[in-house]
Amino acid sequence: MNAHSPQLPSPFHIGEQEAQSRAGSRDRTEMIGQRAIRSFMPDQHRTFFEHIPFVVLGSVDQDGWPWASIIAGGSGFMTSPSETSLEINALPVQHDPVGMSLATGAPVGLLGIELGTRRRNRMNANVAAISSGGIKLDVVQSFGNCPKYIQTYDIAFQRDPKAAVQLRSDTFDQLDQATRAFIKQSDTFFVASHASNDGVDVSHRGGKAGFVDVEGNTLTIPDYAGNNFFNTIGNFLETPKAGLLFPDFETGDLLILTGNIEMLWEDHPEVKSKEGVARAWRFTLDHGIRIHDALPFRAEFKEYSPYSLKP
Repeated sequence: MNAHSPQLPSPFHIGEQEAQSRAGSRDRTEMIGQRAIRSFMPDQHRTFFEHIPFVVLGSVDQDGWPWASIIAGGSGFMTSPSETSLEINALPVQHDPVGMSLATGAPVGLLGIELGTRRRNRMNANVAAISSGGIKLDVVQSFGNCPKYIQTYDIAFQRDPKAAVQLRSDTFDQLDQATRAFIKQSDTFFVASHASNDGVDVSHRGGKAGFVDVEGNTLTIPDYAGNNFFNTIGNFLETPKAGLLFPDFETGDLLILTGNIEMLWEDHPEVKSKEGVARAWRFTLDHGIRIHDALPFRAEFKEYSPYSLKP
């Protein structure tokens, strides 16, 4: 950059910048972010969202708790009228806390993920409008993600995603033995986070079954080497709360949790004892909900990401 070049605003907020600096990647990540993070969707992202059968949405409720969930509508249920807009022609299911927290002008995080090919693209947006038919979003940031740690699954719909169904749900503020066992064997989950003035983000986390440690109401999640954007951890530094989504691809249940976060940095004994782990974070449940048979599809496990199989 020469002396006369204008200084572009950073695509990263203070918390993200702090996490990048701590990892020693601040300058390089800023250069990558200036190119990779856009205020619009490139055509390939627009096409991608328009053909995937479900999307992960993150939001924040009126009490400041973040939530993550899935909206499934089948191929073609999302459309992109312009490079700065996306329309989701479906809504979260009955009882879903994400659906109850949506309102015009509210920030949301969006993750499009294709489990059969390991492709994923992220978006941070604002709700432009919401109706009985769906949600219109205005793009704030759009960027791609690498395919690391994504396990492949084959998806098959069991019912019409537009069919009206009555769903059963259970709310709780403690993790029972069955729920802890389910989390321990999970290889895929999603995490929503937010910063006070910089919107909502939702991201994917994956690993070999057992990569999430569970003790009582506390989950410990290792943080592996990734794109160094640190969107999630940067948000944790600003607002130490998270919404977790553990989908049960065999039953269609959604396990949706929200709670508080504690960072475990590189010098923490628990981090130092685990090979390949750069840092970790602890999630302590505040409250949650299980929505039974919420997903209109089932997904059959195919294979682990080669990164998930590394020690």
